[in-house]
Amino acid sequence: MIRFVDILLSAIGLILISPLLLLIYILIRISSKGPGFYSQKRIGKNGIPFRLFKFRTMRVGSDKGTLITIGGHDSRITKMGFILRKYKLDELPQLWNVLIGDMSLVGPRPEVERYVRLYTPEQRVVLSVQPGITDYASIAFSEENIILGMADNPEKMYIEQIMPKKIEYNLQYINNQTLKEYFKIIFLTFAKIIKH
Repeated sequence: MIRFVDILLSAIGLILISPLLLLIYILIRISSKGPGFYSQKRIGKNGIPFRLFKFRTMRVGSDKGTLITIGGHDSRITKMGFILRKYKLDELPQLWNVLIGDMSLVGPRPEVERYVRLYTPEQRVVLSVQPGITDYASIAFSEENIILGMADNPEKMYIEQIMPKKIEYNLQYINNQTLKEYFKIIFLTFAKIIKH
């Protein structure tokens, strides 16, 4: 049933916001050098990799270094990128990932392989479900880059403190995958964005 709702909502969403998607794409292309979209290999259900799509918010080549954004004003992010990230608009292309079955609207955020390799056997349970655009961890850590910006070693803090906590939040949904919980998380996500 959740898969049916995913297909329905992602298809309707892509149709309704197609003018906005086109506008954002054009603004990205004219405001900085590089493509409008950015794709990155992430690890999905059962450990199967897929290409996650986003609007490009960083300067080309910025992903050659650390894979996490740090602080409120990471210098790699473009001016347009700051706006897109603030309102989570950079995530909109992932509706396509949902439509084709790589992701769900709700589920654990898919990680890059580098971090998945660090999962304990207990933590790998997050790979037993479809990854999602939003979840309890996304809501709780909506200011993650600012938290990391205050750390002496952001990478270490992410691996040792934030990532395990995110997985704990993931388990809340994994252990209670109902339509009620699904729509609750979507509602809380919109509320968080509006409040932000």
